[in-house]
Amino acid sequence: MQTTKLDTQSILPLTCSRSGTCCFGKVVMLNPWELFSFSAAKKITPKEFRDLYCEFGGIRLRFDGKEDNKGQHVCSQYVEDFGCSVHLGRPLACRLYPLGRQIQHNKTHYIYQGDQFPCLNDCAEVLELPKLSVGEYLKGQEANQYEKAQDEYLNIMQNIADIAFELLIDSGLSSSGDKKTLPLWREMANELPELLAARIGQEWIDCLMIPTISNEIQDPIIFAQQHNEILLLKAQEKFGTLTTIQEFHGASVLIMGVALHLARGLGADQKTIAEHWIATAKQHGAQE
Repeated sequence: MQTTKLDTQSILPLTCSRSGTCCFGKVVMLNPWELFSFSAAKKITPKEFRDLYCEFGGIRLRFDGKEDNKGQHVCSQYVEDFGCSVHLGRPLACRLYPLGRQIQHNKTHYIYQGDQFPCLNDCAEVLELPKLSVGEYLKGQEANQYEKAQDEYLNIMQNIADIAFELLIDSGLSSSGDKKTLPLWREMANELPELLAARIGQEWIDCLMIPTISNEIQDPIIFAQQHNEILLLKAQEKFGTLTTIQEFHGASVLIMGVALHLARGLGADQKTIAEHWIATAKQHGAQE
């Protein structure tokens, strides 16, 4: 399918029609800051929000409400004749819709699929609404803080993967002739999210998606930085005393699974990312 790229000056009918059709039949992935923001708007704890309204340990919002005339289920946060019950805490995917966000060569592009503006399919009334530039729309949606959070968590994803590299390369695991670790990295990248979440286990899922961070923090960068420290300290605690090749293998697979699970929550292509990481590991002597 054709992808249309836009810059922030592009003019489109981007004022939300508030008809609610965009709340049906979608896939909304979440990073930890978004889960935190959702729970704050809902006035419950992140764990309560995650357990009630999310799937796969917190990386995907549930769409399990009533069906529309197309058989699509509505978002768990949608209230009929009202709209989003947590509008102030909505994630980046909802703030951008119907646009997507793509980063290539350190440059951000805003995109939509196809050659016709997606909202015209279900919300033709947008033609009667004022037109905005993409930049004006993003400002009105207060997307900036959520874009910052997304970018910070992409960095954290790489930081977590770097631990897996250290456990494979620097521990002596790869030089021992190990050929089991890289195939498991690939297997996890192709695994269903519920299976990968089960492989990682509840302890790491909780550390990844509902870190113990003060609910008074309003800055996503500070939140993400504190979360990064929590993850690194946990890895040091769990893996700092390993001694055997088998232990290093298990640890490398586990922490790479955490990185790939976060990648899925960020809407990244975890399969492509995993292949890049595997190729990089091979360049440093790992085998499969």
